[in-house]
Amino acid sequence: MYSIGIDIGGTKIAGALVDESGQIVNELRVPTPVEDPAALVDAVVGVISELRNGHEVLGAGVAMAGFIDAGQSAVIYGTNFGWKNYPLKAEIEAKLDIPVIIENDANAAAWAEYRFGAGKGFQHMVMLTLGTGVGGAVIVDGRMLRGGFGVAGELGHMRVVPNGVECGCGQRGCIESYASGTALVRTARELVASGDPLGARLGELAEQAGELTGVQVYEAILEGDAGARKLLADVGSWTGQAIASLSAILDPQIVVIGGGVSAAGELLLGSIRDAYRKHMPAAGFRPELKIVTAEFVNDAGVVGAADLARVSLASR
Repeated sequence: MYSIGIDIGGTKIAGALVDESGQIVNELRVPTPVEDPAALVDAVVGVISELRNGHEVLGAGVAMAGFIDAGQSAVIYGTNFGWKNYPLKAEIEAKLDIPVIIENDANAAAWAEYRFGAGKGFQHMVMLTLGTGVGGAVIVDGRMLRGGFGVAGELGHMRVVPNGVECGCGQRGCIESYASGTALVRTARELVASGDPLGARLGELAEQAGELTGVQVYEAILEGDAGARKLLADVGSWTGQAIASLSAILDPQIVVIGGGVSAAGELLLGSIRDAYRKHMPAAGFRPELKIVTAEFVNDAGVVGAADLARVSLASR
């Protein structure tokens, strides 16, 4: 039987009809009505209705950025929309005749990797997504770690530098401020502004483009520019240090790295692994986990949301 996965982003709502093996049978994307919660609910219902047309569907999983309550029903805080305690499950189910669960988007992406991607075959997995921010999810004994209130796994907000760089969460020194794509661009701009010769190529690319963005930084990395690669290595070092601490607490078998920065592949993973080994507590006396890049690129959210709905609803 099929299930449906929905991934609500800041600009688009992605939906997919997914089978039991994680394969997408049909998919649909529509713009996100950001300003109006009621219009957003209608858009989600429309996508689900169109995808299920002519198919027997067990239910739907709806993923979005933010804090989701332990009952997978209400949005405690919606990052992209400023929602607080919004009963999204009830609002959607009132217009459908199939059950719905609500899920955090990082959890959904991690579940797709655990079930069908880079984490398949492991029972203990951590995922870190290095994108605009740093997302996280933890799977223990084959189950998503949700915590007492449903908001576990916000790994990007581990504080690694006391009184460090300000983070969007309101604190300072979170790993998100050092290991995200946003942090990579910020440090690249700082390097250019410093006048250091290491920033010369990045400065040229910034001048050509009108501003320095992740596109230019990635271009410089692929070119082998020493300055850009040093900044990438710094991101990897911070990530590896965080993984070392997580390994002492959670003892995962594998850590999957996703998000836009992971496109650098082994250029990033090498520095992550080096820092992990250097900072791992009791190094040499405990098993070494695997660190790999995610296999899903754009479909992890919808595939994971659909399968989490299948697992959750089937267990009920």
